[in-house]
Amino acid sequence: MPDREKGLPAADSSNISDIDRFLRKVAATPTPLKGKGKGRLLFAMDATASREPSWDRACQIQGEMFAQTAALGGLSVQLAYFRGFNEFRATKWLSSPGRLVRHMSAVRCLGGHTQIRKVLKHAIRECKTERLGALVFVGDAMEENVDDLCALAGELGMLKVPAFMFHEGGERESSLAFRQIARLSGGAYLQFDASSAAQLKNLLSAVAVYAAGGRRALADYGKRQGGAALQISHQLK
Repeated sequence: MPDREKGLPAADSSNISDIDRFLRKVAATPTPLKGKGKGRLLFAMDATASREPSWDRACQIQGEMFAQTAALGGLSVQLAYFRGFNEFRATKWLSSPGRLVRHMSAVRCLGGHTQIRKVLKHAIRECKTERLGALVFVGDAMEENVDDLCALAGELGMLKVPAFMFHEGGERESSLAFRQIARLSGGAYLQFDASSAAQLKNLLSAVAVYAAGGRRALADYGKRQGGAALQISHQLK
């Protein structure tokens, strides 16, 4: 397996440019079509054995996404994950950070192959039932036919559901696949590692705000939050 690249928040210029590209992509993403009720965000995670060291940290980060969307009418999040032998599960739609964290805390990582195809197909089904603001996927590997995944990502793009692909580590083949999925769906790609938890939290919160309230809400959030979220709001101008 190739050596992992350093996480994005490091100070070198190439990493900074990657963050900037991600922020520009979020800013350029078309505003979600608003229906009745809360914005909806599908949050999907790889729960195979390689993710176990970072799972508990991820639980805390994802639970904090809700706090930034309460004033926008809130956000409904569905947690989906795969693990083990052909196991794929999705929760009910949740509007409480406590319930999301409880669901995530009950999951134990289990060895198996990736099932990103099921994640993308599930997102397509959910969008056809009710408007879906965005798909967020957090994973570290891809072990599937990339052309099949790209075809599904293109369908998400036609449905105006951007996929925001958060890649833990820097395995090259997975990186190329995640970038293609993000590009074809109209979303964005970002690499992270254990040293970038704070940056990941801010970026996930920004995507959640976008899914709940669109570009104007994201711009207001950027003014309050500063940092990466402020850079997003600058791109909106």
